[in-house]
Amino acid sequence: MEGVNRSRVDEFIFLGLTENPILEAAFFATFSVTYVLTLLGNLLIVVTVASTPRLHTPMYFFLGNLSLIDVCHSSVTVPKMLEGFLSENKSISFEGCIAQLFFLHLFACSEIFLLTVMAYDRYVAICVPLHYPAVMTVEVGVQLVSALWLGGVVHSLVQTLLTIRLPYCGPNVIDNYFCDVPQVIRLACTDTYLTWMLIVSNSGAISLFCFLALSASYSVILASLRKRSAEGRRKALSTCTVHFIMVVFLFGPCIFLYTRPHTTYSADKAVSVFYTVITPWLNPLIYTLRNEEVKKSMRQLRKKQVFVLRCF
Repeated sequence: MEGVNRSRVDEFIFLGLTENPILEAAFFATFSVTYVLTLLGNLLIVVTVASTPRLHTPMYFFLGNLSLIDVCHSSVTVPKMLEGFLSENKSISFEGCIAQLFFLHLFACSEIFLLTVMAYDRYVAICVPLHYPAVMTVEVGVQLVSALWLGGVVHSLVQTLLTIRLPYCGPNVIDNYFCDVPQVIRLACTDTYLTWMLIVSNSGAISLFCFLALSASYSVILASLRKRSAEGRRKALSTCTVHFIMVVFLFGPCIFLYTRPHTTYSADKAVSVFYTVITPWLNPLIYTLRNEEVKKSMRQLRKKQVFVLRCF
């Protein structure tokens, strides 16, 4: 069994986003700034939620976990992509490729589950507000987050095992800037039809099912707004619309990449950029940094830091 898993391929070569040196320099500058902002914005949210007692509620607990996942999610692919812009040899070891694949699916799947849980949280808060304190307690929030992380681990293990069980004897060129199951198994020296069906039934089904569940939650929320005041409808509609757009940015690429047959399209790389680079950068802006309570807590946290520095 060890001999099967240890293939003759020792490394994979990425083609990257482009081979044009001018575009590579432009992409490096753009994505470097985006990545730094992603880290700073999301880590600021994690620190703010963790250090502010009044934010220790299920909703902000979910937002803190979303920011933590976004930090991890972007860190799986973006640093290697930036390294590729500066190097002619865009390679990754076989073990590194499998590790990247594992953590990519772990954080992406966990985020999909978390966004679905957050939609349910908003449904309970808006549609049955009197029952919200009893339904969505801190303990329930912790249990839901623990369950979604466990689900992400199980999903990622399935994807990884489906990948490493195949023999790889060449070629070893991946037409992308990171390792993912579809690109890697295309290089296997065997028929991968059954593996593809298992991937579609796993990744594709999870993405599609969660998207439909999330869409149903937001649809019920929007339908319930008819009983609200004009101002209440405007605020809720604005929030739900922006949130749903962000959901499409994450779920759309996943559904596009994992629910179609064993084929490739020229748009695959651009679609991948949305959920590995753009979405983690936009999430804190859309979900958290527009929240007045979070912004107030950040200002108070900054004042405390200034006070502590002055004391020293």
